[in-house]
Amino acid sequence: MAKFAILALLVVGLVGCIPPLEPYGNFVGNAPASLNETLAADTVKQLETLYPPASTRFDLGQATPDTYGTLLVESLRAKGYALLEFKPAPTTETTQQEPTAADTLPGLSLRYVLDAPDSTNLYRVMVMVGSTSLSRAYVVQNSLVFPAGAWARKE
Repeated sequence: MAKFAILALLVVGLVGCIPPLEPYGNFVGNAPASLNETLAADTVKQLETLYPPASTRFDLGQATPDTYGTLLVESLRAKGYALLEFKPAPTTETTQQEPTAADTLPGLSLRYVLDAPDSTNLYRVMVMVGSTSLSRAYVVQNSLVFPAGAWARKE
């Protein structure tokens, strides 16, 4: 029993040393070229039905360096959405800045996850808008992307 307790403490200690993973972003490695374009266009189409352009501002809650994120941002702007770019948390050595109008009137937080189970042709997009999540699965067949179901909305 004592060996089990020591082993459990060792495992807990080692797990505590693992840095936290970034919970948002694009986690799809080798994806078909058309995948990001199709998913970004479909995501914007769904956001349009729920959040009207020209009267909605999204505050990006993550950096968007990947292809899907870049296409999503470009498409949202083209549709008339206002976007506040992601700003990493300030370090302790930075000076205090005066709040801007964008800081005093926050928009809806926008984050996304694009992932896929290993060894499958299924992909999932999950978009978090404030406390609401929208998700949809997609299947790739013959290099074409098709929805594998309807959008699911969780509030």
